[in-house]
Amino acid sequence: MFNLLIKDLKLGVNPMFFVFPIVMGALMLIPGWVYFLVVMYFFWVTAPNLFAQFRSSNDLLFTAMMPVTKKDMVKARVSVFVILELMHIVFAMIYGLITIHLYPNVTYHFFAPHMGFWGLNFAMFAIYNIILIPMYYKTAYKYGTAQLVSIVAAMIFAGVAQWLGIQSSYLFDIFNGSGADNMALQTSILVAGIIIFIAFTMIAYRIAVKRFLQVEIQ
Repeated sequence: MFNLLIKDLKLGVNPMFFVFPIVMGALMLIPGWVYFLVVMYFFWVTAPNLFAQFRSSNDLLFTAMMPVTKKDMVKARVSVFVILELMHIVFAMIYGLITIHLYPNVTYHFFAPHMGFWGLNFAMFAIYNIILIPMYYKTAYKYGTAQLVSIVAAMIFAGVAQWLGIQSSYLFDIFNGSGADNMALQTSILVAGIIIFIAFTMIAYRIAVKRFLQVEIQ
């Protein structure tokens, strides 16, 4: 599976998409912005272009001719997406730390880039993955509907979370007020988001394998 992963990373992923998280993550330096939008560029740009690139190169048929199992094919492809997702989050987090130190007196109307906020981002990616991956592997070829539904679901989660963060003084305090200085609370939210991300992605992977085993590659 490792060799298959390396093949996908070297041949299937344009090097630009490894630089993209670094470039787009710099949007975190905008003070008081809607920071959910920064990592969403993975949904809007990276993922659809990856699908298109794999499809245009007929990667599915090419990989099926190799001495690999369908399970490994799914595992390698999901791993590629997870790696790129983590790159988007990690670089955004780094820029977020810089932002907090650059603008210590900014009044945040939206979520500030504290640790708890990144837990919400992991949860958003979890929702995206658990919808996208199983839907895509019904055919392992058609990705339009899977992309649309998963992006809408992730954006609804982010929109509702942000709306509640504005409307609820309790949640606002957790993410932007005194709760932002509570490291135990912030760490708990971040860890919870990571656990949800891992759990949902593993569930998505298992469902995808079962569906892909039923697909006839032609």
